[in-house]
Amino acid sequence: MVDSEELLNAEAADHFHEECGVFGIFGREDAAAITTLGLHALQHRGQEAAGIVSCDGSQFRVERHVGLVGDTFTKQSVMDRLKGTRAIGHTRYATTGGSGLRNVQPFFAELAEGGLAIAHNGNITNAMTLKRRLRNQGSIFSSTSDTETILHLIATSCEKEANLRFVEASRQLEGAFSFVALTSKKMIGCRDRLGIRPLVLGDFDGAWILASETCALDIVGARFVRDLKPGEMVVVTDKGIESLFPFEAQNSRLCIFEYVYFARPDSTVEGRNVYDVRKQIGMELAHESPVEADIVVPVPDSGTPAAIGFAQAAGLPFELGIIRNHYVGRTFIQPTDSVRHMGVKLKHNANRHVIEGKRIVLVDDSIVRGTTSQKIVQIVRDAGAREVHMRVASPPTRSSCFYGVDTPETAKLLAASMSIGEMAEFIRVDSLGFLSIDGLYRAVGEAAREAEQPQFCDACFTTEYPTRLLDHETSSVPTSSLLAVGGQ
Repeated sequence: MVDSEELLNAEAADHFHEECGVFGIFGREDAAAITTLGLHALQHRGQEAAGIVSCDGSQFRVERHVGLVGDTFTKQSVMDRLKGTRAIGHTRYATTGGSGLRNVQPFFAELAEGGLAIAHNGNITNAMTLKRRLRNQGSIFSSTSDTETILHLIATSCEKEANLRFVEASRQLEGAFSFVALTSKKMIGCRDRLGIRPLVLGDFDGAWILASETCALDIVGARFVRDLKPGEMVVVTDKGIESLFPFEAQNSRLCIFEYVYFARPDSTVEGRNVYDVRKQIGMELAHESPVEADIVVPVPDSGTPAAIGFAQAAGLPFELGIIRNHYVGRTFIQPTDSVRHMGVKLKHNANRHVIEGKRIVLVDDSIVRGTTSQKIVQIVRDAGAREVHMRVASPPTRSSCFYGVDTPETAKLLAASMSIGEMAEFIRVDSLGFLSIDGLYRAVGEAAREAEQPQFCDACFTTEYPTRLLDHETSSVPTSSLLAVGGQ
């Protein structure tokens, strides 16, 4: 028997999930409380677990818990323990095989030079290779996270000065990473040489903040200063901030899916407002894949801005034809088969008054496995839709991500094995259209994708990975297992 929890878990597996968000603040008496607010703003980047490490002088305090930020860090008893004028935090999405308290960040260790905490967003694509070398040298690992590998590289560095230890460790990493770290005297932030994962710098009345997105600055009332540049490391101390560039300069390859889905709509990423980009994506989609219809309906919530743009460009009414329930639990047990079949509507339900008798355009951000799309289409048809046309606000997803995003292995991606016509038949729509890769680039302000030097990481659409995937190349471990290590 299948219960509603299985249905919800199956739906969760049919979407990409960003694995984590990071936040750090240096120079505030209420550093942990500010970090909690920042993590609330970054909750969309990970809902499985959260952690905060604070520091007051040389004393570090660690709180790591499974669950949402609000489940733990709003309790006064917890906040009373997190004293200090500096803190870093992390919110995490657990991938397959990676859940459990031992993988919750930030990680903390007492090194010869003193305490060190670190939190990381991304995926180190040579983490397994590095871990084997470190184990052979005597390192002992307590987690399955690639983030702990960074900690060991710093701990085993022969450099005397702290900044140089971070530089030496970072230079050994391949893949995508944005991390924040805390010592007794410094807060350090670093972005990978291609800038695949975002990291921003903010100022809160003289206190420096590092965060995955600008929405985390907004929630605490901080001023956005700038994005860290690809390959940049910033070091914050009581004396101010220093910028280092430990890597050779390379062109930015920010993950373009930040604009499609991951980032919050009210964030600004690399100078582009995410909501505006998503509306423009919808407009490009309407120009590229027009259809005769009566209304445009978003698949909530991620498809909403693109659906607004599509409706505006197509001259069609925008309607909330599907209502999402944001309060669905994950432990509701189905008592009978008849109730089990109702579980499909636990999260989404059609607004029959809006849909019945209409030719509708459903707009969603992406199609991964296609099982959720099937369910949504059936719900809409059951509500009396005359025709159902689906338009997708990104190109077909053909490849797995190795840069810190929880994705199915390539063989389970619908677009990897089916033509668009076959996909349309599979999800039972009257027509199916995807945004082209050049259309996506135009929506973010580029004329087109430069074939020789792409401006973004778009490997999930093009199969062109911007870095070596050393662990994947040299390991017989299944792809799904390799995908489980990123950013945990």
